Amino acid sequence: MQTISVKCKIEVPVELRQEIDTTLEGFADACNQILFVAKREKCWNTTKLHHLVYKAVRESTGLKANHVCQAIRRVIGNAKAVKQIHAFRPTSINLDLRTFQYIEESQTVGVTLISGRRKFKLSIGNYQLGLLKGQSPTAATLNKTKRGDYYINIAVDIPTQPPGKTPKVIGVDLGRRDIATTSTGKSWSGEKIQATRDRYSRVRANVQRKRTRSSRRLLRRLSGREQRFQRWLNHNISKEIVKEAKQSNTAIAFEDLTNIRESLNEKPRSKAERRRTNNWAFYQLRIFTQYKATIAGVSVVLVPPAYTSQTCSRCHHIHPVKGKSYRSGKSFKCGHCGFECDADLNAAANIAVLGLSVSQPESPGMSCLLEGQLSLFPTNTLNWAKAPHRDSRGCLHY
Repeated sequence: MQTISVKCKIEVPVELRQEIDTTLEGFADACNQILFVAKREKCWNTTKLHHLVYKAVRESTGLKANHVCQAIRRVIGNAKAVKQIHAFRPTSINLDLRTFQYIEESQTVGVTLISGRRKFKLSIGNYQLGLLKGQSPTAATLNKTKRGDYYINIAVDIPTQPPGKTPKVIGVDLGRRDIATTSTGKSWSGEKIQATRDRYSRVRANVQRKRTRSSRRLLRRLSGREQRFQRWLNHNISKEIVKEAKQSNTAIAFEDLTNIRESLNEKPRSKAERRRTNNWAFYQLRIFTQYKATIAGVSVVLVPPAYTSQTCSRCHHIHPVKGKSYRSGKSFKCGHCGFECDADLNAAANIAVLGLSVSQPESPGMSCLLEGQLSLFPTNTLNWAKAPHRDSRGCLHY
């Protein structure tokens, strides 16, 4: 089963808006109190923290028992997910089986607030109705947007198909010039998203000079539009990648680009290039692809990114001189075998070969034919003990 979140707008009467806002403020206050105690006592264990804060937080906020329990889980979960937790704002509240109920017959939800249980009508379309049909969800998150609208994200379990073994892998090379390029030849240009981001950056710079209350509201709206456009684009790209993999019965391989921003920011670059790199939403695209692939029964594997763009996908040779590469912008021309190809397509082909060695360890891996001798690369391992290096002949070793 794959758990996904179904975003549903709820119709909130004017007289109940204050009740929801009071509950959200109480939940945020509870999270901030719990965070203060957790930092002071250096306690990040859910059970121990519960004994430290439960009674005091419930008395000071007036929240229900399960609201306080969810606040503790929210603080612990955020501490594990991010390096530094900032103050919580009254924008959302976690709900469980005791504080939330979905009623399919009337398309309403019951939500427990500080004042008690209230029912709200859902305002949703056929897509949400199809996902919620026959479901008995036990968890949800109530959100208030910056515009003052209320949404409830309902967690539902979607049946998945078991991934089967396949001798084929689609490699996906991620980048800024082209958002994604597959080893099958498909490519999605990043020109539009880059132009959009640059335009929003110029508008933000002009608005920030004013330093007024209306300018701050405009900045928040601009940020939301930019993020929604990026999500929409990544959803469409991930959908097409998974669709092709499902139809051709192949697995999907991505580069593991963990900490790529930190390593790139260490290099001397202009302010504009630094901004563009930090806005690169490669992780979001990978996450969207992974959950869609899980539902479709398609395997997704990660491979190390070192030398994937410098290695020739035909002879697996790289430039023997350190610091030099056969890649130049969008073109790749191997100096060993003379192979010419689009640089991103060449990298995607290498990722596909490495992905096959991960998904099927019995595969031969990559090899390089030099001076009449066959040198095998032992790539058939899931644990990359050290970074790959090359010898004087240009062969890679893992």
